[in-house]
Amino acid sequence: MRSFVRGALALASVAMVAPAIVHAQAKPVVAVLYFDNNSFGKDRADYDGLGKGIADMLITDMAANPNLRVVERERIQALLVEQSLTKQGSIDPQTAIRLGKIVGAQYMIVGGFLSDSKGKLVLTARTINVETSVIANPVRLDASGDDVLGLIGKLSTKLNTEMKLPSLRVGDAGAAGATPAGQPASPAAAPPTQVATATPTEAKEQKTEAKPAQKTEAKPVQAAQKSSRKMDMKTAMLYSKALEEEDAGNRTKAVELYRQVVSKFPEYAPAQQKIAKLSRT
Repeated sequence: MRSFVRGALALASVAMVAPAIVHAQAKPVVAVLYFDNNSFGKDRADYDGLGKGIADMLITDMAANPNLRVVERERIQALLVEQSLTKQGSIDPQTAIRLGKIVGAQYMIVGGFLSDSKGKLVLTARTINVETSVIANPVRLDASGDDVLGLIGKLSTKLNTEMKLPSLRVGDAGAAGATPAGQPASPAAAPPTQVATATPTEAKEQKTEAKPAQKTEAKPVQAAQKSSRKMDMKTAMLYSKALEEEDAGNRTKAVELYRQVVSKFPEYAPAQQKIAKLSRT
């Protein structure tokens, strides 16, 4: 009788956890590629690194959406290096789809930016369905260059509310990042276990949800706490240069640049987190 009761309780526990696991598996995986520099004029090349910073900020902001799993920028960077695409400019839709399949994403976000001599910043973005190749959700926003983070926040909000991304079919939940039979697994082809993570203070407020084995769910993140201060173009460029130095393995230089970002914009938690991470390593 006791064995029967224990068995019944075990089955009940599985029945309660299973819906949460299925829900976690059904969340669509989204990857953000670096934004193209569509600026023009003699100073165009000065903004070449900004596309990486914009993508990183957008990834951090979109991770606040509990209905998505967002692939971390470091995964994207590693994949671009592996595929010899770091020197390439604009990535065409077919290449974006191929990259999406490698990282196990169902949707890719691609876009561009334009900065002019008058201080205006324009962001454009669109989504690509990796399975159907359909391009949708075109977005265009512009603002003055003294509020880069605010403009990215608007882009994130618009994408999160207008993408209307259907959940991944439960039958395909394990397909993200899967390697076809008979083919060797690639380091970049692993399931998207790396996602943007929350700051320590925000993590305390989150509830732990059941997750399938070897899957990491995106946790709510905010690019910066509410503040009346704005991140100007120079600070955004500093952050982008810091990312470049970090990717190149120049940790000391990267930390120096991240500290300059924090000195100009103390509220920006991602820069603080990167200083702590690089200082530990």
